Amino acid sequence: MKFMRRLWRTLTEPVYLPLADKAEDTYRALSKGGRGLFVFLSSVLVVSAVALIYLLNAQLIVAIPGYGGGLEEGIVGSPRLINPVLATSDADRDLSILVYSGLLRATPGGDYKPDLAESYSISPDGREYTFVIRKNVTFHDKTPVTAEDILFTVSKIQDPALKSPLRASWSGVVAEVEDPQTVRFTLKSPYAPFVQNLTLGILPKHLWQNVSVEEFSFSDLNASPIGSGPFRVLSVSRTPSGIPSSYQLRAFDNYALGKAYFSYLTLKFYQSEAALRDALERGDVEAASGLSPTSVSSIPEANIMRAPLNRVFGIFFNQNQSELLRDIDVRRALEESIDRATLVEQVLQGYGTALEGPIPPDILPRETPLRAAAQNNATSSDKATLAKNKLIAKGWKESADGTLSKTTGKGKAAKTTTLAFSLSTGNVPELRAAAEYLRQEWSKVGAAVDVKIFDQGDLSQNVIRPRKYDALLFGEVVGRELDLFAFWHSSQRNDPGLNIALYANSTADKILEQLREIGEEQKRLELYNKFAIEVEKDIPAIFLYAPDFVYSIPKDIVGVELGFIETPSDRFLSAPFWHRETDYVWPIFGR
Repeated sequence: MKFMRRLWRTLTEPVYLPLADKAEDTYRALSKGGRGLFVFLSSVLVVSAVALIYLLNAQLIVAIPGYGGGLEEGIVGSPRLINPVLATSDADRDLSILVYSGLLRATPGGDYKPDLAESYSISPDGREYTFVIRKNVTFHDKTPVTAEDILFTVSKIQDPALKSPLRASWSGVVAEVEDPQTVRFTLKSPYAPFVQNLTLGILPKHLWQNVSVEEFSFSDLNASPIGSGPFRVLSVSRTPSGIPSSYQLRAFDNYALGKAYFSYLTLKFYQSEAALRDALERGDVEAASGLSPTSVSSIPEANIMRAPLNRVFGIFFNQNQSELLRDIDVRRALEESIDRATLVEQVLQGYGTALEGPIPPDILPRETPLRAAAQNNATSSDKATLAKNKLIAKGWKESADGTLSKTTGKGKAAKTTTLAFSLSTGNVPELRAAAEYLRQEWSKVGAAVDVKIFDQGDLSQNVIRPRKYDALLFGEVVGRELDLFAFWHSSQRNDPGLNIALYANSTADKILEQLREIGEEQKRLELYNKFAIEVEKDIPAIFLYAPDFVYSIPKDIVGVELGFIETPSDRFLSAPFWHRETDYVWPIFGR
């Protein structure tokens, strides 16, 4: 009890501070004017200290992305197979890249970084790829991701009965599970572009293993997918006929690369580009992708992002069908008469990149030397005149209607060839416009060109596959790893090969084969350059442009990086890092 009373007195007794008492005595001793000066100087000291602290804080704090908010985006088409094994449409791929994740994740810069994989190694001979899966990574239903899930996904792709569009990419690959966290892939021979396969989204085996091949395309899991990607499906809205009209996605807390900053993404689907454009103008959606140049004019320029698509559009010659086009002087004249910059401006309203060779833009560090030396500042009309004069110098003569012709041989052996051929292309506005531009330009050279327009299915089945065309205006979708083998190797001249120029060059073949085996970037660039020079000498095709991918997205969204675009879904490669919110913290508290 005595102890408690002493403690109470101690706590309640006033604290004696000699320094404070001395300061008080000094203050009282000051005159009235001195006291005022003291108060003023003290105030200055306090304000200065506060300002100094504020400035120091402003210098030290950093801005970091904040969590919260989201985006509503419109897409043309409706998703049906949100499944990385089966996805074929842009809508399917858009959702798949957000919902699923793979061992590796492609970056907008064209590289790859581990995603589900913690680490990986490649054998010295380039045939074995071994991956160790991160611990504690799960699917959206909280089930752990294991090597068995990877093996299951690959086996489904390789099943011929399933008819996966990725099957050719996995042909001959042996996948094996070493332990629950380790998987190994063995190739028959080195294939450098194989790394792209490893971005494949992984299916959860425990959900799909009891779905038969016959039911695979019809499973509800295709419409309500469960993956391990940065976003999970929260809800689906449908039209009265049952067609999905929107998907509401939420950030997945346990995503391998860290939770996305956006809390949600809402994807809304429209049946035409016109309907999407109207929705964007009304404010029903904030963003829209894959817009054509004609749709961009009404969108604020500040909201438009663009990047070259990894596609090569050009005119591919079928010298087997057209004897005229076997003449390299004719092919060269046709090529030299085209002003690609004008074509891009008139047909694509400037949303494209002029091409001089078979390699997509921004890959080779410089133009190939032959074509670079041939460039000049001639106008479109001058180019046509110069090309025409070169043909006349080679023995071609102009008829009354302006068409050129050439007679070879004498007497009964004489043969007259007219500069006339057909140009086939698809029934797409940009392709129709490009074909008409080419017809007009080539008429100035003295060529009579018959433009033939085909619907896409008809063009593929009845023109391209049987190789029934003189010249074909078409676009090649070149993969992320730029494997040009299928497009240009002589073994691919017949269907189902994609060598639509029917190109055969033994030197080019060897280069294409080397490119499949060599993974070192600098060596690959050197080989691409050599290949481009070979193609340039032979002129099996005239390369025109790579169209731009056009993306309308609010300018206040930070972190959007388009970079390398192979397919429109690649715009979402940086989606986990998009944000509208910003926090200001000391560096030690940054993410």
